[in-house]
Amino acid sequence: MLLMSTSASNISASNRVQALSFNAIFSKMNALAKVHQAVNLGHGFPDYPAPDFVKAAARQAIADDRNQYTAAQGELPLRTAIAARMQRRYQVDYNPETEVIVTQGATEAIFATLMGFVNPGDEVILFEPCYSTYKPAIQMVGGIPKFYSFLPPEWELDSERLEALFSEKTKVILVNTPHNPTGKVLSETDLALIARLCQKYNVVAISDEVYDELVYDDAVHRPLCTYPGMYERTITVSTFGKTFSVTGWKVGWAIAPAALANPILRMRLYTSGSGTTPVQVAAAEALSAPPQFYQELRTEYTALRDTCYQMLKETGFKPFLPAGTFFLMADFSGFLAAQNLSMNDIDFCQYLTQTVGVTAIPASTLYHDYLPPDYPMVRFAFCKHRATLLAAQQRLRQALEPLTSG
Repeated sequence: MLLMSTSASNISASNRVQALSFNAIFSKMNALAKVHQAVNLGHGFPDYPAPDFVKAAARQAIADDRNQYTAAQGELPLRTAIAARMQRRYQVDYNPETEVIVTQGATEAIFATLMGFVNPGDEVILFEPCYSTYKPAIQMVGGIPKFYSFLPPEWELDSERLEALFSEKTKVILVNTPHNPTGKVLSETDLALIARLCQKYNVVAISDEVYDELVYDDAVHRPLCTYPGMYERTITVSTFGKTFSVTGWKVGWAIAPAALANPILRMRLYTSGSGTTPVQVAAAEALSAPPQFYQELRTEYTALRDTCYQMLKETGFKPFLPAGTFFLMADFSGFLAAQNLSMNDIDFCQYLTQTVGVTAIPASTLYHDYLPPDYPMVRFAFCKHRATLLAAQQRLRQALEPLTSG
């Protein structure tokens, strides 16, 4: 006879989990947007279909019965295509057999890298505002996050302020360029400074470059690994989903010299262990897209960025024009002032969704601590149909019309 406990009150989550802060802002805002049928410019995923040739490649892979386990490193044709892309785009050579690891999105690549290199008590420098999984991943492996805060309007990287974060305990710096959510593309001067400090303090760099194809105007992306002395100490992370509008495929990768790649692979062997074969096969084919595809992609995103920027500017926001990514930060104080309202960014995003019918993400939730009132900012995603952006524009205008006509 099995004895069943009548209470689970003595069962608790691990200390590791209980120590994690839980940032559920994306889930909350998505749910709120659905309830109020808001135009959702909060979550960073396209609302239009993936390119036909990408979908056709996936269908063909399934039809060809490419449906069993991949190697832990990922499908070799995909690893070969990733290495070829790095050589073609940036003239950097990696061995696809030993120096490219395909992961379940960039999130797994970053977590596996942190697991592979950070010991409890090691310090990890990161730039905020930042992607929501960075800080929890560092904490989960026992690392201590050290924050450099980008602030508007220029999101400047100050050499003295950055170097003050380095110490003998610093093990890793987590760099993101083009930067989510500010849209900043780190300059040659910025990256040279990071490279110098990494070598001075013997620090490993994780360079999250998932938006490397999405740069605009005169901005130029240059991988951190291409700077003198950085090839040997940089793990470059990227993903397939952002460029090809298939964020749900979760195909990412980490690229590094074999000595750095090996710890990442060993972590992956005992976590996800394998990938999704047919989408990796399709990704390998898609990465051979001609230069025209990328040129047209940037042209389309530039137009969407400009539409979103003008929409916000004409409705009382102060938007900051991004040089990269598909996100745009905006000061919302003017929109509130026009309605004689005062509230913080979290309350504002709830108000914007419930009352106006447009959803954004409060910027303070992307910092490790709440921003002071001097920086009332929210993040919009412009990776949407132009019609979606125009629908948001109409709702913002309608919210202001009674005030301007009265």
